[in-house]
Amino acid sequence: MASLYGIPNCDTVRKARKWMGDNGIAYDFHDFKKKGLERSTLLSWIDMVGWETLLNRRGMMWRRLDPDLKQSMDRKAAISVMLDTPTIIKRPVLDLDSTIHVGFSEAEYRKLFDLSA
Repeated sequence: MASLYGIPNCDTVRKARKWMGDNGIAYDFHDFKKKGLERSTLLSWIDMVGWETLLNRRGMMWRRLDPDLKQSMDRKAAISVMLDTPTIIKRPVLDLDSTIHVGFSEAEYRKLFDLSA
């Protein structure tokens, strides 16, 4: 079964959840705000897609970071920031068959779930 990670009030997460529901795809939803994120899960994601892909540098949480921290961001700092503030992770994160997909694109999801157009 697929797992979708994010926050319920994120527009992109809402689109992904609606698309999955409309297409009859069962999934578990993991709310970052309520449940946080396990270090081991984050590290496995980083191994698969890289911390640069996961770190949302366009959102409000990024803008709130200390400028010095943003300037010196590296893997170690990114891990710390994402564990302390999981809402800074680009959303949604889809865990499907032990592979990770970051963000939502209807075309990509169609391919991932093998649905014809």
